[in-house]
Amino acid sequence: MNAKKKALGRGLNALLGDSENISSAESYVSATPDIALDKIEANPWQPRTAFEKQSLEELAASIKQQGIIQPITVRKIGEDRYQLISGERRLRAAKIAGLRSIPAYIREVDDNDLLELALVENLQRENLNAIEIALSFQRLVEECSVTQDQLSERVGKNRSTVTNYLRLLKLNPAVQIGIRDNVITMGHARAIINLADEDVQLDVFGKIVEKGMSVRQVEELVRSMSTQKKTKPIPTTVGVSEKVNEWKNDFSKKTKAKVNVKIQANGKGTISISFKNPDHLSEILKHIQ
Repeated sequence: MNAKKKALGRGLNALLGDSENISSAESYVSATPDIALDKIEANPWQPRTAFEKQSLEELAASIKQQGIIQPITVRKIGEDRYQLISGERRLRAAKIAGLRSIPAYIREVDDNDLLELALVENLQRENLNAIEIALSFQRLVEECSVTQDQLSERVGKNRSTVTNYLRLLKLNPAVQIGIRDNVITMGHARAIINLADEDVQLDVFGKIVEKGMSVRQVEELVRSMSTQKKTKPIPTTVGVSEKVNEWKNDFSKKTKAKVNVKIQANGKGTISISFKNPDHLSEILKHIQ
């Protein structure tokens, strides 16, 4: 186990207590041999929404052969009613395996702790994609009032890594879906994020998919686009037509306001109207309407 994995484990243990010495953890009420599956409700703050069917079936087959090796963790929410804290994959697989009950630890936690536990436990999974990680980070920051420095300590990643994950959520939604579905890699995404315009991000994303571009190729493309943007000449203005000039003068006389029309070489432009006070503005608006 590497250092980061250990740190991540310590982050969860700091919340849950030492699961190997569960009877001594003050935050636990008790450990119970079995709880009926129909008495356990899902965690409403479960950050993970997709569970691979084949993986669940493989785990269910293992459970049939060996039983539940690691108990799930729940909290009591009523008379003979419980709510899942961690272990949803085991719970789902147990139902597929046909079990009627499952071993569980019972713990006292409030709603905020429940969310944090679910998020940190979810982050320990090895098959999470970058967007799932980013969303979990965001929820810890926004909903659990965890600073990025605290988050860095809890998940065993340095601050810059946490920041890079959070930046992914600023990408065009279609690009985020591409990351989630493993169409592009985290490396591709980190290159695209340097493009502020979401439409341009989407255009580059399309090129990556169409041409099978490598991360280095995308980095070079983004770098060249940034250079072109810096050296792009400012559009010069052109003279207005006689018709536009007549309208400008007529409107200026009617409203007693200074009117300025600028048209760029590409055909785009602006109209600016000066007013003296709020009453003057009201008069101008009447003519516009």
